[in-house]
Amino acid sequence: MSSLVTSPRLMGTLLGRGIGFFLLWLVLIGTAPKDMPVGLVAGVAAAWASIPLWPIDGRLSLTGLLRFILRFLPQAVVAGVDVARRAFARDIVMKPGLVTYRASLRPGLAQSALCAVMSLQPGKLPVSCATSGDMLVHCLDSDAAVTAELAADEAAFLRILPGVRAGG
Repeated sequence: MSSLVTSPRLMGTLLGRGIGFFLLWLVLIGTAPKDMPVGLVAGVAAAWASIPLWPIDGRLSLTGLLRFILRFLPQAVVAGVDVARRAFARDIVMKPGLVTYRASLRPGLAQSALCAVMSLQPGKLPVSCATSGDMLVHCLDSDAAVTAELAADEAAFLRILPGVRAGG
């Protein structure tokens, strides 16, 4: 264990993640001097906790992340407006139901992250994510092209994680 802790690669990863988490702390909480010690401790703790959750050899594509965000944000706004419109409509036109979607990701952290990201979209909520890849998704309109939307979301998500292979 001590060789793992003193590994230059691990130390570099911890330092980079710690700085990133501390910067996130500053953005969210602010730069008040009284909050800095707590932010430093939070950054160190988050960096240390991130190692088992996202291994050192895990990679992210910043281009893929940017493309995902640029795709996700407008979708979230449109879906949110649609949900609000339905909530205030006299005659609510929707057909709620459950749709099964087969994710191509192997079971594990990436598949769980995909389920979490998909739960952020208004009108669609993964109810369960099985190790087989089957996701049970509750949606407000089961007549819509939900599985096609989920497949496009998954494809965009996979571009963020260049080392993760689909299938399995």
